[in-house]
Amino acid sequence: MSYLGLISPFCRLSVAGGAAGSIRTITTNLSPLFFKATNVLLAEPLKKKKKLDPLIVKQREEKRKKRLEKMIKRMEKSAVQYKPIEECDVPMKLIDEKEQRTRHLPPISDETTDERELLKKAWSLYKLRQHYKLMSMVDRVLGSHRKALDELKLESEELYLEAIQVDLNLVPYSSRGPVSTPPINNYPSPDGEYQDVSKLWG
Repeated sequence: MSYLGLISPFCRLSVAGGAAGSIRTITTNLSPLFFKATNVLLAEPLKKKKKLDPLIVKQREEKRKKRLEKMIKRMEKSAVQYKPIEECDVPMKLIDEKEQRTRHLPPISDETTDERELLKKAWSLYKLRQHYKLMSMVDRVLGSHRKALDELKLESEELYLEAIQVDLNLVPYSSRGPVSTPPINNYPSPDGEYQDVSKLWG
């Protein structure tokens, strides 16, 4: 019988490891043929945290904040620059003449303000009544139209079907009115060639 077979199944063997101060424990508590080695534990006591001066901590935070702001500014400068729209840019001449073009109107009196408010209310009431009149007229016309169609249907079904048909001659409607400039007689039409004067943006 081997030496391992003589070992009690609940015993522990302590074997010195290669590292300084490390110990491995071999146990056979489940079976004599089952050996399990625990991990090598080389722990050391935690280092004491150094107490920093609050002023130093604040200075570090300020430096970090400044560094981030500098990076953001650099990224904004190197951002994609869009092509400017000349139609939306205000000419420098108008900016220089802003003071000359500004109207300095006298302040409005309270009487004028009240008069304008009353005028707005009167205009709103007038337009409301006009709208109601228009809607009532449309309702009357539609009612008369519907009543006439009903009477026609009672008289003759064929005439009623003819009356409700869509007039196809009104669909391709076209009209020609006055233009801003009269046509030029014998005008030579351009062949489409033109000179591109638009600016190039990289």
